[in-house]
Amino acid sequence: MADVARAAGVSSATVSYVLSGKRAVAPETRTAVEAAIAELGFVVNTAARSLRTGRSSLVALIVPDIANPFFAQLTATLQEELRGLGLHVVVCDTRARREEERALLAEAVQQRFAGVVITPFRLLPKDLGVLTDAGIPAVVSADVPFGAVDQVAPDARAATRQALELVTAARRRRIAMIAGPRDATGGDPRLELLRALARQYGTALPGDLVVRGEHTREAGAEGFAELMDRRYRPDAVFCANDVIAVGALDKAHELGIDIPGEVALVGHDDAAFASLVRPRLTTIRYPAEEVGRAAARLLRERLDGRTAHRTVRVKAEFVARASV
Repeated sequence: MADVARAAGVSSATVSYVLSGKRAVAPETRTAVEAAIAELGFVVNTAARSLRTGRSSLVALIVPDIANPFFAQLTATLQEELRGLGLHVVVCDTRARREEERALLAEAVQQRFAGVVITPFRLLPKDLGVLTDAGIPAVVSADVPFGAVDQVAPDARAATRQALELVTAARRRRIAMIAGPRDATGGDPRLELLRALARQYGTALPGDLVVRGEHTREAGAEGFAELMDRRYRPDAVFCANDVIAVGALDKAHELGIDIPGEVALVGHDDAAFASLVRPRLTTIRYPAEEVGRAAARLLRERLDGRTAHRTVRVKAEFVARASV
């Protein structure tokens, strides 16, 4: 850095500001520094920086299923938002296992990560204590409150209400749901929200019309088959996410059940494939890009010294397509 500073005719501190982006630098000064960096072939030694600061330039993004397009988009957005801060995202897939979630938190502490962004599936709020004790900021993306931590959470009430309005306007009264597993962190808030709002539309979500499973395509197919085997079949099925809904579509085709003629189908998240399947999937859009931007903003504020915990709510939107 001293060599770059001499070549550019500036101080070493100015070179540091150009590299870190933490302070504004005049455009002509930035150009001179960047030209000197290119001429000298200077490369930042991130290992040395980590030794000096006691923290790496890495941020862990911990998700339950990287194959889910929602998390792929979240990864891309978070990476783009943090790159300008000199931070790099390491993606960790837990496969929705609590032991893996806890192991990855421990690894983040051991490697002195700059921060952690996590979508917990079976993790408990107390498990985040290892990060707090190590002074590593964390941002949780979850539907339910997760204790004294920065959090990004959905506001899906209005969108769920719109979905119910469309379903009940089509005179569907036996509403079912393929929900997540019972031992998921915080239960299944999407199920509870649907159940609470359904009563306002003169219908209910009885226990025999709720089936549970993992957030997978296979669980969606199994859950739909189970619902169709009921003595009184549902005429509308809500799904905890779009991956489950695609599994339900698979099984409907296999069983010769017309969607939406016989059964309306509603997903959640609006993954990239939701508009590609046939029929195109009606869903509740929870925008991964906005979630990623909000998580990056919270992490940046925490790294800049904010101490009070914040929760950012991201508004979900109802997307009407052809499956209702």
